[in-house]
Amino acid sequence: MCEECYSDENRITPLLNPLDCLENHTQYICGTCGRCICIEHDPNRGLQRWNFPFKSLEIAKLYLRTADYTTKKSCGIYEIENSKGRVAYKIFAGNEDLHLFLKKNKDKKCKQMTPVFAVGEYKEYPHAEVRKLTSGEIKQYMSER
Repeated sequence: MCEECYSDENRITPLLNPLDCLENHTQYICGTCGRCICIEHDPNRGLQRWNFPFKSLEIAKLYLRTADYTTKKSCGIYEIENSKGRVAYKIFAGNEDLHLFLKKNKDKKCKQMTPVFAVGEYKEYPHAEVRKLTSGEIKQYMSER
């Protein structure tokens, strides 16, 4: 597992519409393994990709580094269940953010109230970059997938 971006696969992301995402969205480029992670801010929702719910813990882990980087602290992945029993995974900067979310979303609960996954302390990595990729970088990245 990459110490910086918490993934075993350095070309697994973007998951959905990878070419479109790499061409049009700002990426967190892991300084250790080179994996690109979408860190784009969605102006319509006022959120970044890591704020959305994920279908699995494994997928949420792929975006955790962008949350850590954005908040400059170690964030956690929490298991959230809705009133119909559907489970999703959300990243929060801490328990305060989780509590605010649950207060606004009365149909959701978090049984554990602690992260199901988090890394230790937040750490900066000197070779990480946040930027849009060049067309050459996109071609190279896609050919390595």
